[in-house]
Amino acid sequence: MGNEYRAKVFKSGNSVALRLPKGMGFSEGDDVVIAPHEDGSFSLWRESEGAQVLMRLYGSVSEGFMADGRGDTRADIRDWNARPGAAAA
Repeated sequence: MGNEYRAKVFKSGNSVALRLPKGMGFSEGDDVVIAPHEDGSFSLWRESEGAQVLMRLYGSVSEGFMADGRGDTRADIRDWNARPGAAAA
């Protein structure tokens, strides 16, 4: 794990804000993506680095990931001859 940084949340108008330490490498005007996680933590990265973040996540998937399928979906039978926009029977 890299360096640990601490910051304080403060009120800014009708919002709350987080001032990031300069050592984190963000610059004024950077567009940042903030992704909340179910456990209450979050990740953030520069919007311009989205493709690199995706590739790091893809590379972190274990070899057997989804070997048995998703297990939560089923494929519906579709009538591919139906008119576009027509309700399914």
